[in-house]
Amino acid sequence: MGGEVSGVEPVSDFLLELRSEEIPARMQADARAHLQSMFARLMAEAGVDFGEMDAWSTPRRLALIVRDLPVSTKAVREETKGPRTSAPEQALEGFLRKTGLTKDELEERDGVWFAVIEKPGRLVRDVLAEAIPQIVRHFGWPKSQRWGVASISTESLRWVRPLSGVVAILGEDLVPCEVGGIASGYTTRGHRFHAPGEVTIGGAHDYSEKLRLAHVIVNHAERQDLIRERAKAAAEAEGLTLVEDEGLVIENAGLTEWPVPLLGRFDEAYLEVPPEVIQLTARTNQKYFVCEKDGKLANAFVCTANIAATDGGAEIVAGNRKVLAARLSDASFFWKQDRKTTLEEQAKKLARITFHEKLGTVADKVERVAKLAEWLASEGIVPNSDPSLARRAAELCKADLVTEMVGEFPELQGLMGGYYARAEGLPDAVADAIRDHYKPVGQGDDVPTAPVTVAVALADKLDTIRSFFAIDEKPTGSKDPFALRRAALGIIQIITANGLRFGVGEGDVLAFFADRLKVQQREAGVRHDLIDAVFALGGEDDLVRLLARVHALQAFMGTEDGRNLLAGYKRAANILKKEEFEAGAINPAPEAAEAALLAALEAAEPRAQAAVEAEDFTAAMAALASLRAPIDAFFEAVMVNDPDPVKRAARLSLLGSFVAAVHKVADFSRIEG
Repeated sequence: MGGEVSGVEPVSDFLLELRSEEIPARMQADARAHLQSMFARLMAEAGVDFGEMDAWSTPRRLALIVRDLPVSTKAVREETKGPRTSAPEQALEGFLRKTGLTKDELEERDGVWFAVIEKPGRLVRDVLAEAIPQIVRHFGWPKSQRWGVASISTESLRWVRPLSGVVAILGEDLVPCEVGGIASGYTTRGHRFHAPGEVTIGGAHDYSEKLRLAHVIVNHAERQDLIRERAKAAAEAEGLTLVEDEGLVIENAGLTEWPVPLLGRFDEAYLEVPPEVIQLTARTNQKYFVCEKDGKLANAFVCTANIAATDGGAEIVAGNRKVLAARLSDASFFWKQDRKTTLEEQAKKLARITFHEKLGTVADKVERVAKLAEWLASEGIVPNSDPSLARRAAELCKADLVTEMVGEFPELQGLMGGYYARAEGLPDAVADAIRDHYKPVGQGDDVPTAPVTVAVALADKLDTIRSFFAIDEKPTGSKDPFALRRAALGIIQIITANGLRFGVGEGDVLAFFADRLKVQQREAGVRHDLIDAVFALGGEDDLVRLLARVHALQAFMGTEDGRNLLAGYKRAANILKKEEFEAGAINPAPEAAEAALLAALEAAEPRAQAAVEAEDFTAAMAALASLRAPIDAFFEAVMVNDPDPVKRAARLSLLGSFVAAVHKVADFSRIEG
């Protein structure tokens, strides 16, 4: 709507609706963001200011409402300074070519030429009329199509699905434009079944309510809220608890214009199938929510209809029940069939599956993992882990890859192996290790703590990294086809959560872990330069010990002693970088500050060394802190580059000893600040 306040330029709201055939739910969020950014960019280029902006989507439309657009853009006066009037003719000719003006059109001020271009204001309606076709023709859909007779030309319009209408209204006035043979207008269409006829829109002010009367809730967030609330209420009405699934809420909102959550039941006999299978079947294939009763999966689902049915949804529920029953029947068949074959028999089939052409079959990988898991347990690296159970679990951990169920639902690998192991009576520790050996899959995932599981999960990931590094298949840039970065993060999480003490590798592998550790610890607020400072010492491949040292170093750097010691170190290191010195040189007549620093070093260095060896890194930092005052006093009172070569050599040697003492704890040259 337009409005006018005394002394204020009138403004209007703008509505743009792009109506089409069904837009995939997964594309709608990005499309809304893209529409807003494209519009904002085009308005900025045209010099059009505006207020708030909202983008909405339904399966059949993408809409934009922009508040407070002016009637016209402001006139602009652009000045470009040119050469002096006394400059050579060539300079003036170049300036004229650049500005597109003639000499008569230039202004002369104080002996300098100026190009002055007056750009009059434009009607914003005209700006919008040019912008809308640009938005449509250059829209960044991940997939788009051509349609109709015009589609034989590669220049024809592309859209995610055939575009059928454009509504473009500024205030209450039409913004006339045309794209792909479709002219803008005031009319849209309502719900495909409830109100399929034309709906005339007056402008941004009545768009939402006009469509609501036509059974279309155009605001996606409102539809999400409605699904969230009514799905929960439908479950509670039956004494059940809805299993919340925000992704499913968003997807169902993207599939419906008038969402109506309905509860249905399925045969209780299907509950013998693992609950994760039922939930995945309902969610992935049918977009249904599932329900629980007393903490266990119930034989109920909630589907989201796109109409308000006259029978209260009974027929819709019946149809959905039949479709779900067919899916669950398949799942039940897979569950029964898979259990007819032991995991040991299934594992034999892994010899027919190539893991990598240079690394052999999946069976070869399993054997490597089994040996490594057994070793981790037998060496006590994973405490309290039975070596025989660790080997057994590792030998069977990939067996479910060849089962019917995992063939249908690859997301369930590991999980189904755990169920099958338990069903055939294998020890719980083995079943749990098979189930959880892929964990943690990412940040926020559960980290294994059960000893046998830890041994197998660690062995699986270590083998992956070491094997691919051995054949020079390392991640490069953004490419990581074998998910080695994820495996390294998983190893770091397992090691740190369980306090495991062993070397993760050397060379490239260790450097790779250092990079991953920085990523993982950044979220915990640990500075990457401090990790570098400890890694740079060399020989540190025990991540638990390394992190303990890093945490102590970070605490020390947060103190005044730490900051001042770093400043003293950098000053000393800079002097030594420029000068050659002889270690062990002695000044026969040291000054007081010189002698004090020497005494402090003789006391602090063995203390720091002993503390590091005892892994008491806080004490090591305290030993370094005792050097802060002596090094400050040394630089205050002593001239290092003394004309006397004996004194100079001794003082350089003393600074070398100071730097060496600090390096017993960390490489301070890597620390920023």
